[in-house]
Amino acid sequence: MKFIPFLKPNIVKKEAYLKYLAQIDEARLYSNFGPLNSIFEKRVLSEYFNDLGAITTINNATTALILAISVTKRPDAKYALMPSFTFAATPLAAMWCGLKPYFIDIHQDNWCMNEKQVDHALEKLGDQVAVIIPYATFGTWLDLTYYDRLQHSKVPVIIDAAPAFGTSGKNGHLGKEFSGMIVFSLHATKPFGIGEGALVYSNRSEIIAQVRRASNFGFSDGRECLFQGLNGKLSEYSAAIALATLDEFPQKFHKRNTLHKIYCEHFKKNNLFEKGWAMQKTSGKIPYQFISVLGPKKISNLDIVRYLKDNSIQSRTYFSPPCHQQRIFIDYPRTSMRETEKVSQGIVSLPLWEDMPAEDIVRVVSTLRKMEE
Repeated sequence: MKFIPFLKPNIVKKEAYLKYLAQIDEARLYSNFGPLNSIFEKRVLSEYFNDLGAITTINNATTALILAISVTKRPDAKYALMPSFTFAATPLAAMWCGLKPYFIDIHQDNWCMNEKQVDHALEKLGDQVAVIIPYATFGTWLDLTYYDRLQHSKVPVIIDAAPAFGTSGKNGHLGKEFSGMIVFSLHATKPFGIGEGALVYSNRSEIIAQVRRASNFGFSDGRECLFQGLNGKLSEYSAAIALATLDEFPQKFHKRNTLHKIYCEHFKKNNLFEKGWAMQKTSGKIPYQFISVLGPKKISNLDIVRYLKDNSIQSRTYFSPPCHQQRIFIDYPRTSMRETEKVSQGIVSLPLWEDMPAEDIVRVVSTLRKMEE
């Protein structure tokens, strides 16, 4: 039986970025915000953010979160509010900045952080809240009006939008004109994958300048270290791949969106929604990284993963267990985790990659149907 892998990262082929590598050889500049990096940043700002605000590259998204938190967190405060239904990099980044994660429950439908519970936490904790880090769950578009309001009230907000570069909604690209910061991952497994890398955007140029300086050891223009920084710069080789990816991204986006539609069609065709299966309620146009579904209440997500494995189909359980149930984070404070635990007990992430044949999707969905028989 043919094996269907969960992901098959599809970074652009070398032919697509050879012309950019030739420019590196000619310039003999390999890092330190080189010319290719500058071109990439300018193109992203122009093509996706209408030249509003500013953007900087970072060598990976975890470092980007650490730098964004470090330059914006409120002094003498100790808590970073975030969902538990997220990747471990987010609470770890807060901990590296000397903060304590404070986990917030999610909505039952879109699996994003519950704003009412954020309000309750702010009332309870007051000035002890150093920063708020919502997650654009699985790349969905978020209406950031609420978080923009918090940002203007002097509560720093950093959106963890790791898989969401390219996601757009009624106001354009996710995060456009946002007064806080938004972090996108360019990891190989993400829709806009270059190997390793990240982007940080804000409509406030001065805060991006701070993050950029922090990624270069906190140096001033005169090479004096002004504050605690680190080496978070993107190499010119990664920038070359990023530029080639930017050239091809519309096609990559279209392929992923099309595959998601095929999944939805076959879930309906096989009556899986009527049998208790559910998908995340998403908004906007999304370059889907994979397909996340909830299984029927009577079936454990681990049983689903095992059944798929027995049928030569690889799947995952993002995010199960959620952060608050993981050993390193288990003692940190949290709200009620009712919805988080419901979703995490049922979540299964199904295979998706850009060259995935439609017949593989048919087989994945029909295998789930047979599990019900």
